[in-house]
Formats: sequence, C-alpha cells, structure tokens
Amino acid sequence: MSNAKAICVYCGSSSKAKPVYFEAAQALGTALAARGWSLVYGGASCGLMGTVADAALAAGGKVIGVLPDFMEDRELAHTGITELHIVGSMHERKAKMAELADGFIALPGGFGTLDEMFEVLTWAQIAIHTKPCAFYNVAGFYDPLFAFLDHMSAEGLLRPHHRDLPLVHPELEPLLDLIAAHEGRPDDKWEQV
Repeated sequence: MSNAKAICVYCGSSSKAKPVYFEAAQALGTALAARGWSLVYGGASCGLMGTVADAALAAGGKVIGVLPDFMEDRELAHTGITELHIVGSMHERKAKMAELADGFIALPGGFGTLDEMFEVLTWAQIAIHTKPCAFYNVAGFYDPLFAFLDHMSAEGLLRPHHRDLPLVHPELEPLLDLIAAHEGRPDDKWEQV
C-alpha cells in the first residue's frame, strides 16, 4: 500500500455531528494531501463530507467526488472539487468509489458510512480485493462496533482472521501509517466460517 494514490473516506453528511468529529475530518483531509494521497469521497458539500473535502483542497490535495444524480438535484454537490462523477444510483456510487480507491477510511457516520465500509470489508473477506479498510476511531466512536465484532467472532460467525481485517486507531498519523504498511493477503481465499 506504500504506493497509495487515493484513499476513499466514508463519513457522515450531517451538520449536527460533534465538533471533535469535524476537527478529525479536517485533520484527515489535510493529512491525506500532505502524504500526496488523493481523496475519494461521496461528493457532497455538507457535514463531515464537505469538511474533509475542503481541508484536502485547502492543503493542495486532489479531491474526487462521486454523487448520485438525485443528490445533485438537491444541491448537495460540492462544486469546488477537482473531479465530480455523477452516477445513476447509490450502487453505482459505491462501485465507482471502490474502483477509484487504493484504501478506505471510515470517519464517524451513520447508516451510509457503515453500509459503505461493510461492503468493502465483505469484499476483502471474500478476496475480491486486498485494499486496507480502516476506522478512524475518533473519541472512541467505534468502540461499541468493535465490541460487537468481538461478539460476532465469539459466537462463531466471524473467523478471527476476518475479525482482524479492519484496521483501527484513535490517532490519525498512526492510522495512516497502518494503511501505508498494509500488504493485503493476496493468498487469502474464501472459506466458510
């Protein structure tokens, strides 16, 4: 992953998130640009999505957005980014974002963030890709989720090596270092739990 060119960031579009999450989104956008990594994201101008995009742009980074056409019509599109791809559906959006990215990071978010991240984690589990999938665990936001993953593993529904697929860290630079060092598991193959 050391030759990463683009990181897809999944995150919330709500403007009501806690300030600490907005600070983390800003720091992430800035850090991606500083490493020379492009940002791929959902293309919106609002919430954490708009914040991470604006920060990457302000730091001189390349920002690629992917937005379904029905959201563009609601004036959610970020018009100042480097590239904006308009697609026909949420399914197309997720596929395009995954295609453009060399790795994935989840900031705090809601259903959409979890949907997007768990889809690429599932693809990693069944060896469709070997890209790193990481959670930026800002202020312990994802602690309950990882406790649930432990529960799934303890119940025999998630193999331990699949439980360890998602990278997680509460601090930004160590998380980005984990992504940079990620080598994937190209020999991994699908096995039943």
